[in-house]
Amino acid sequence: MVSSLKKKIEITEIEKKIFDRLLEVVHHFNRDTQLRVAGGWVRDKLLGKECNDIDIAVDNMSGKEFCEKINHYLSIIGEEKQGIGVIRCNPEQSKHLETARMRLYNIWIDFVNLRSEDYTKNKNKRRIPTMMFGTAEEDAYRRDLTINSLFYNINTNSVEDFTERGLADLRSGKIVTPLPPKKTFLDDSLRVLRAIRFGARFGFVLDEELKEAASCNEVKNDLKDKNKISKERIGHEIDLMISCNEPVKAMVYICDLQLFWTVFLPHQSEIDDYARVARCCVSYIDVAWRLLQEVGFSTFDDEERRIYLYGAMFLPLRKQVPIVNDIVRNSLKLKTKDAEMVLKLHAASERFLSWISSVTLDNSKHFKEGSERKTFQVSSGQRIIAGKLLRDIKSWWRVSLLISILISPTDFSDAEDFSEACAKLDKSQELYKRIENAIMELGLDNVWKMKELIDGHEIASILQVNVKTEGRKVGEWKDKSLEWQLAHPSATAEECRDWIRQEWEKSSP
Repeated sequence: MVSSLKKKIEITEIEKKIFDRLLEVVHHFNRDTQLRVAGGWVRDKLLGKECNDIDIAVDNMSGKEFCEKINHYLSIIGEEKQGIGVIRCNPEQSKHLETARMRLYNIWIDFVNLRSEDYTKNKNKRRIPTMMFGTAEEDAYRRDLTINSLFYNINTNSVEDFTERGLADLRSGKIVTPLPPKKTFLDDSLRVLRAIRFGARFGFVLDEELKEAASCNEVKNDLKDKNKISKERIGHEIDLMISCNEPVKAMVYICDLQLFWTVFLPHQSEIDDYARVARCCVSYIDVAWRLLQEVGFSTFDDEERRIYLYGAMFLPLRKQVPIVNDIVRNSLKLKTKDAEMVLKLHAASERFLSWISSVTLDNSKHFKEGSERKTFQVSSGQRIIAGKLLRDIKSWWRVSLLISILISPTDFSDAEDFSEACAKLDKSQELYKRIENAIMELGLDNVWKMKELIDGHEIASILQVNVKTEGRKVGEWKDKSLEWQLAHPSATAEECRDWIRQEWEKSSP
């Protein structure tokens, strides 16, 4: 239950300037136009949260027409016209409404008309809406949730609750649809994910009838049909969940409603025991979130936290690289670099494991070293392995380390071990700090920026070989020289050349 719901909306100085300007436009053209701020802005203001996402609903013209009147008025009073952007409707992808955008007082504002919908089936038996001008009440009932159906009437300076449930559900903390939930979700199945996201974000309870509708086969089939809901829109909703204040709760909702593989199902891969893997994925992101809180949110920026949580959630599938790649790239349609970084973090976390063992046990037998490294002291070997790893993962090494902690010393992939694993979070946090300190003491932070002492052409000259015909050999010695440099951080280029000459002479017949 929300105990601190505001009795009235308090607008900021800039919001007052915007609203006054809009009313000036209405009065100048002598139009009986009612202007209402719709949806999220009203909800957040009543919850005492700031919101810069202002959507204006116009009752007797399109959003584009009203924007044109704003520009006409600006030219009359001698102010600069603003550019108008129009986002076209696309019913085939459940984008049912044309939206006009323009800036006022340096704030982007969306303008739409109030609307009602009449659904008809096309030749593919899909329900396609015909959009019509509607009343404020009709518009409120066609929205996704009652808490998002509230209006703030700019003309009357009052909150309007046409469903007669919005304020009550906001106060009691309930996620409810204005119309029967199954109808609401079949009109636009993306609303299922929006309901989950808002439920998690605000800590609200999902209505029982809503949960039943969300998990029914008809709705799940619609959500899986890329011709009805684009994967980009699904990925955007999941991204908002992962980036919100309660990502674990959102994923638990998705799993409990049996929607996990509806959303994340890879296209061409089979997974053994889908239900168990889904539970493991949710367990991993839960532990990852708890560990992140233990280590400290400020350790990572927003992007690092986002990719970290994706990487953690798909850890049970880390051995199946094509599946993880398929989920991120195709099921969610996230950026290519997101998929690449998740895979890179998984690979780096596996490499971190043996290094963590060497540091915690202080035993050189845990190194997977080649014969050329055995002449180095253990501390040098540690520096070589960690240095090469950090040069690959670069500034993401702390994220990779945190993920590796999730699979060492306790592997969370077995859901039955989850409670025991949670009890070890304190030790996991201590282990993270210990490894982080070890890397810092070795002077390896920013090692990826270290310039190599000598390049391939110099090595070819020392070996007296042609770099074009003996490229493989030059590459091998380039890698050896990098390892030597990592083992001797204070060495000079000339010392590195001398070492290569000596080693080359030893190996020559």
